[in-house]
Amino acid sequence: MKNIPDPFEEARKEGPVMKCPVHGENIAMLLKHADVRAAAKDWETFSSDAPFRVPIPSEEEVRTIRQLPIETNPPEHAEWRAIVQPFFDQPKKPEFAAKVEALIDELVDKAIAGDSFEAVGEFALPLQSRALTYLLDVPESEADVWIGWGVHVFKAEGGEFKKGIVLEDYLNAQFDRAEKEPGDDFFSALVKAEFQARKLTRDEMLGFGNLTFAGGRDTIIHSVTSILAYFADHPEALDFLREDPKRVIHASEEFFRVFMPLTQIGRVCPVSTDVHGIQVEANERIGLGWAAANLDGEVFKEPGEIQLDRKPNPHLSFGFGPHLCLGAPHARLIVRSLLKSLAAKVGSVSVTEAVPNVENEEAYTREVGFESITVNLTSR
Repeated sequence: MKNIPDPFEEARKEGPVMKCPVHGENIAMLLKHADVRAAAKDWETFSSDAPFRVPIPSEEEVRTIRQLPIETNPPEHAEWRAIVQPFFDQPKKPEFAAKVEALIDELVDKAIAGDSFEAVGEFALPLQSRALTYLLDVPESEADVWIGWGVHVFKAEGGEFKKGIVLEDYLNAQFDRAEKEPGDDFFSALVKAEFQARKLTRDEMLGFGNLTFAGGRDTIIHSVTSILAYFADHPEALDFLREDPKRVIHASEEFFRVFMPLTQIGRVCPVSTDVHGIQVEANERIGLGWAAANLDGEVFKEPGEIQLDRKPNPHLSFGFGPHLCLGAPHARLIVRSLLKSLAAKVGSVSVTEAVPNVENEEAYTREVGFESITVNLTSR
């Protein structure tokens, strides 16, 4: 239906690894689907036990604590993950799904009834924030606080990184409250939790909280706005989904594949390692190129073409191996519910103004969602 650019196409022809300069590092980014999957499973060679260095670029300057459980290795990783797993399994429950579907129907109805709206701040951010209150079992009013932070929880303002501090102040306040008046919410669960027969430290609680708010924020927002833009360009796609509601499942996976918000994620080599002919020294990083792997023509037929009925679709947008994204069920529920609501309620989508969010690196340029996009929805 639509060809999307592949920023890694030429580099992939030259070899399976692309040198990617980022903030003074020359990271070896894996480009091929099979290589990325293999490296994601090989935690001994490519370690996640690297505080601040799993994200690319590194985040030493925007947070003070290790993110949990993502910046740990097996077997401890599974123990860390189990602490919060029950919250992230909730989207699999029918009653939880019904709440998210009702939220999205409400937002779509409001959008149809009004004039054009800026979809990043007035649709995607409230959707992500309000749905997160359900996931964390906190009052929905907390979403107003989170919406006030904007799209990025780590954002430079006036040359100083302030958003990370704002997030940590907020998390500390929530943990203080939970220690005095524990409940059934996410923050209380961390206050009560144990790891290897001891209580969590405050930094460990902050590590879970930090990842929860930073990891699933702009990813969902970019996915939602990219989908709206796609339907504006391809009005026939809504008819395609209406013809068979089951198509929503395959369509959502295809949108995850092509609109992958996270280009790559880091792993550290504990010892000097040959990575497909490139020497990576001890304590240097490689990049798992999720977005490049999702466009690998050896795995995906016509990889640059968006096919809403594509199957199989072994995309890597939620990672692979032990670090498979905890938030995947939640993200899938949001996108599937959005597609269902748009197909049922919306006659057309139009975009009057859009400013793409562009990831400019020395080795590649990639559009990832939007800085802003003005959208109008009409009723069926």
